[in-house]
Amino acid sequence: MKILHIETSSKNCSVAISDGEEILCLCEEVSDNYKQSESLHSFVEWALEGAEISLKDLDAISLGKGPGSYTGLRIGAASAKGFCYGLKLPLIAVNSLDSMVEEFVNQGFELIIPLIDARRMEVYTAFFDGTSGKVIKETEAKILDENSFSELAHKKVLFIGDGAKKAQEILNLPNAEYRFDIYPSAKGLVKKSVEKFNQKDFEDVAYFEPFYLKDFQGIKKVDRVKKNIN
Repeated sequence: MKILHIETSSKNCSVAISDGEEILCLCEEVSDNYKQSESLHSFVEWALEGAEISLKDLDAISLGKGPGSYTGLRIGAASAKGFCYGLKLPLIAVNSLDSMVEEFVNQGFELIIPLIDARRMEVYTAFFDGTSGKVIKETEAKILDENSFSELAHKKVLFIGDGAKKAQEILNLPNAEYRFDIYPSAKGLVKKSVEKFNQKDFEDVAYFEPFYLKDFQGIKKVDRVKKNIN
């Protein structure tokens, strides 16, 4: 089965093409400016060209559903749904935190904990078993302080993601390691997407919404008061 994978929930705009669990082509770029709107469709074209296939050869579309950047998720979801409608393909959705974990499984850690920066001292996180890679604590938004994860002081833990940097600055966990340069990636969607395809675990394209986890917080409008000057 050939699947187009799209992951736009973070600073990493990432697209992959896979045939089964084999990655045929991967195009991605990390940018502080969140270039999904500029880069996504070019990356799709390049990935298809690199994989030497066309859109008509695809069997499904896979999407990193979040949590993460509100705008990034909207762009990724709109593109994925557009491909599904236009090509009459099923949509597969995978938690974006899942896509970060696979390469660190069986590397000697008891727990793998993604931390996605959600502004200020908040992160999106979940707990994954370091041996099996299975989720053992579901995704949540968590505010970090010096007591966060204190119950893990005696465990060998790997924190990954752009939120791991601010965690390292305040946490006192002697057995923990931190990797700041890990982002959700389309390559990490492949294995779970194949599993879901085989199980026919598809989304309802018409009603699908990304996993925002919390409401969008934009800039609050300030009412201006006109004063009469005598």
